[in-house]
Amino acid sequence: MAATLAHPLMRDRTAGLSLAVAEMIARAAAALDAQNPRLAEVALAEALAVAPGCTEALRLEALVLHLRGNYAQAVELLRQLHALRPDDALIQMNLATSLYAAGEVEDALAGLQQACTKAPDFMPAWFNLGKMFMLQRRPAGAVTALHRTLDIDPEHVAARLVLAQAQTALGMAAHAAANYREVLRCEPGQPTAWIGLSDLDAERFSLGDVEQLRHALQMPQPHATARISLSFALVRTLEDQGDYPSAYHALHKANVLQYRQLNWHPALVSAQVDELVDVFAHPLRGASNNLQGEQVIFIAALPQAGSVLTEQVLAAHPLVTSSDELSDLRQVIDDESARRGRPFPQWARTATAADWARLGQDYLTRTERWRRREPCFIDRNLNNWQLVGAALAMLPGARVVNSRRDAFENCFACYRQLFASGHAFSYDLDHMVSYWRDYDRLSRHWQRLFPGRFIEHSYEAWQADPEARVRELLDFCGLVANPACFEVERIQGVSQHGVVPAQLLKRDSERSVLYGDQLDRLRALLAHARSAG
Repeated sequence: MAATLAHPLMRDRTAGLSLAVAEMIARAAAALDAQNPRLAEVALAEALAVAPGCTEALRLEALVLHLRGNYAQAVELLRQLHALRPDDALIQMNLATSLYAAGEVEDALAGLQQACTKAPDFMPAWFNLGKMFMLQRRPAGAVTALHRTLDIDPEHVAARLVLAQAQTALGMAAHAAANYREVLRCEPGQPTAWIGLSDLDAERFSLGDVEQLRHALQMPQPHATARISLSFALVRTLEDQGDYPSAYHALHKANVLQYRQLNWHPALVSAQVDELVDVFAHPLRGASNNLQGEQVIFIAALPQAGSVLTEQVLAAHPLVTSSDELSDLRQVIDDESARRGRPFPQWARTATAADWARLGQDYLTRTERWRRREPCFIDRNLNNWQLVGAALAMLPGARVVNSRRDAFENCFACYRQLFASGHAFSYDLDHMVSYWRDYDRLSRHWQRLFPGRFIEHSYEAWQADPEARVRELLDFCGLVANPACFEVERIQGVSQHGVVPAQLLKRDSERSVLYGDQLDRLRALLAHARSAG
C-alpha cells in the first residue's frame, strides 16, 4: 500500500488546487476507502461547488457512482475524463473497472492493458488486470500480470494469493504451494492461503501445520468465512497425520459452521423435481427441426462426480471444444420465464414447437463463440440435470451425458469439500443425501424419457473398462473414435487440486476407506434413500 501511495499518479492528484478543495477531496477519498459513499458525496459536492471542473473530484464522483452500482453513469463520466486526460493511467484503470462491471469485458481488459503500458510501475493497474483475467478464467494472463505486481510490491499479499490460485488452475501446483506458504510466512493464520494449500492434492502437511492451524482457530477471526476455511483446512492436515477420527470430528464441526451461514431447504428441491417429473411426464412437442443443436453435448452431474474427467475425455477429440461452466441454458430459460411472468417449468406445457425452436436458436446464438474452431462443443454445468427436458425440447439434436459416480463416494467427496460458492446442500449429510436422491430419481426419469439422447457415464464403469466406456461415449455423441480420447493421463488439464481428475477421484476413494466406521451414518442414510426410491 505504501508503494501505491508513493506513486506519482497517487501523490499529485490535487496539485494546483486550493488547500480547502484539496482537504475536501481528501475527505471524500477517505470516505470511499471506508466504503461510505454518502460522506464522499457530501465532501465532493462541497469541492465541486468551489471548483466545478476539478478532474480529481469528478473522478471520485465516478467512483461513488460505481460503488452505488450505477456503472453506466460511472463509465460515461470516466470516458469524459479520459478524453480530457488520455495519458492518466489512473483514470483509465478506473474506467476499465467500471466497464467490466457494466459487462464490457474486452474493452475493460484492453483498457487495463493500456493503463499498464502507460504506467508500467503502477502496481494497482497490474493487480486489477490479474484479478480481471482470473474472473474471466484466463489464468495464464493472470500469472503474467500478477508476477509484474509482485515485482513492484513483493509484500502484496492479495496479489500472491490470486497468483497461487492462477497457478493452481494451470496445474502449477508446486509454484502455487510455494506462494501459499510465503503468504503464511507473513500471515500465519491467513484463511485463503490455508484452504488453497489444503486443496492441493500433492501438498503434504506436518504436525507443525496442525498446531499452527489450531492456534489460528483459537484466535478471534474477522468473519465466519475465515473460521470456516481454517476449519476445513484442519481436516486435511489431520488426514496427513493419519488421525482420521480427529479429522472426521473436525470435518463435522467445519460443516456445521458453514451450514449455519446458509439457508437451504431440501423440501423445495424435492418439490421442484416432482414438478419437473409431472410437466415432463412425456417428451414435449419441441422444435420441429430434429437436427437443431446437433453440435451440442451437454454434461450433467453432481459436484465431485467426475464431470471434469468426462469433459476432458470428450474434449480430447479433435472435433470437440470445451467451454467454461456456461450459464447460457439457464439464462435462456430464466429470460423466457420473465417474459411470460411465470416460473419454469410452469410455462413449459403451453410452449409451442415454435417457442422451443426460438429458445433453441437463442441458446445457439449465445454460444456461437464456442463453435468457431470445432463443430461440436461441450456445455458442462452442474445444474444441467434439472434442465434436460427443456434443453432437449429446444435442441432436439443435442445429446446429454450424465456423469455419474458411486453415491457414497460422491456424497462424501461433497461433504468434505468447501466450495467457493453454491452447493449449499452439501454441508449437512441429511441434505446431501436428499439432494442426491432427487438427482438420482430425475436422472432415471430422463433416461426413460430420452433413451437415445441421454446416457449415463459412470466413473466406476470407466475405471473397470476404460476403452469400452470411452468407445460407448464417443459413439453416443456421434464421434469417430480417436486415440487421444483413450489417453487420459496425457490429457492436458487439471482440476483445482492440481492433478488430473482421474487421479483425484481414485485418491478420494482411497481416503474414504480410511475413515472406516466414521462414515456409517452416511452409508445408512444412502441405504434408506435407495430403499425409499
